[in-house]
Amino acid sequence: MGLFSMTIAGSGFILIGAWESLTSSTAIQNWNSVSNPSSVLNQTPKSAAKRISNSSSSSVNYITVTIFSLLCIINSLISLFNAIDSRDRVGSALQLQILAVAALFFLYSVLGLLSNFSSFVRFPSSILNLIVLFAFVEEFLLFYMQRKDPSGIENRYFDLMLVPILICVVSTTLELKSPRDSNYYPRLARGVGLILQGMWIVQMGLSFYTNLIVHGCSLHEKSRGNYSIKCKGHPEYHRARGIATLQFNCHLALLVIFAMSVYSVMAKNNGAPGVSYKPLGAEMQQMENHGRFTLDSDDDEVREDEDVTMKKGAVVAVNGFGSHE
Repeated sequence: MGLFSMTIAGSGFILIGAWESLTSSTAIQNWNSVSNPSSVLNQTPKSAAKRISNSSSSSVNYITVTIFSLLCIINSLISLFNAIDSRDRVGSALQLQILAVAALFFLYSVLGLLSNFSSFVRFPSSILNLIVLFAFVEEFLLFYMQRKDPSGIENRYFDLMLVPILICVVSTTLELKSPRDSNYYPRLARGVGLILQGMWIVQMGLSFYTNLIVHGCSLHEKSRGNYSIKCKGHPEYHRARGIATLQFNCHLALLVIFAMSVYSVMAKNNGAPGVSYKPLGAEMQQMENHGRFTLDSDDDEVREDEDVTMKKGAVVAVNGFGSHE
C-alpha cells in the first residue's frame, strides 16, 4: 500500500472518529440539560434544535465516510491490478477482501445520505447500524485471518489492530440495542475506537515504510498490497514484537490524555459542576479530630462530676459535723 496510502487511510479514520466523538459529546450534554427538571418548559424548542443538529452532523459524517471509502476502493483496485500483473494470487485475494469491507462502508454512507436528503427513501437507523456492524465484523475477520507469513512482524501489528476494531464492534452492537434518544455513549465509544484505529494505521505505515522500521528487520514486497516484515533472527523478532506492543501502549495512553483534556475543556465551557479537590488524608484527619474531641468531652464530663461531688461534700461539712466543731 505504501506510506502515503496508509497515512491517508489513518487520517480518514481519525477525522471520522473525532467528528463522531465530538458530536456525541455535545449531544450527551444537550440531553442532560434537556432532562433537567428545571428546563421542562424549554424541552420542545431544544428537542427541535437537537434533531436539526443531529441531522446535519450525521450528514457530514456520511459525506466523510463516502469520500474515504471511495478512496479506499480506488486504492484497492490499483493494488489488485498490480497483484494481477505480478501474478500474486495471495495479493489479489487480499485486495478482494479489502474491497468487500470498503464497499460495505460505502453502502452505509450512501444509504445514510439518501435517508437525510431524500424524502422518498428512508432507511431506519437500525438498518444503517446493522450494515456498519457487518463492515466492522468483516474488517475484524480480515485482520484476524491475515497470516500470509507466520514469521512476519506485521502479524503483531495486525493482532493489536483487533483491539480498536473490537471496540467499534461492541459499541455498534450496544447502539443497536439502545433507544435512539440515548445511544450517544455507544457512538462516543465507537468514535474513540475509530481514532485509535486511525492512529495505529498511521503507525503501521511509519513502522513498515520508513527508517523507523525495527533494526535488524526489512520489508519484503511481492506486490503493492502483499508485503511482509522479516527479521534476521529470533532476538530481532522478539524485540520487534515488544516494540510494537510498546508503540500501541503509547498510542493508547496518548489517546486517553487527549480525550480527558478535551472533555475537561468542554465541561468547563458548558458550565459543568466540578468536584473540589480533597487531600487523601483529609478524611482520616477528620476522624482523628473527631476521636480527640470525644475523649476531651469525656474528660470534661468527669471533671464536672468531680466538681459537683466536691461541692456537695462542702455543703455537708458546713451543715453537718463541721458545725459541731
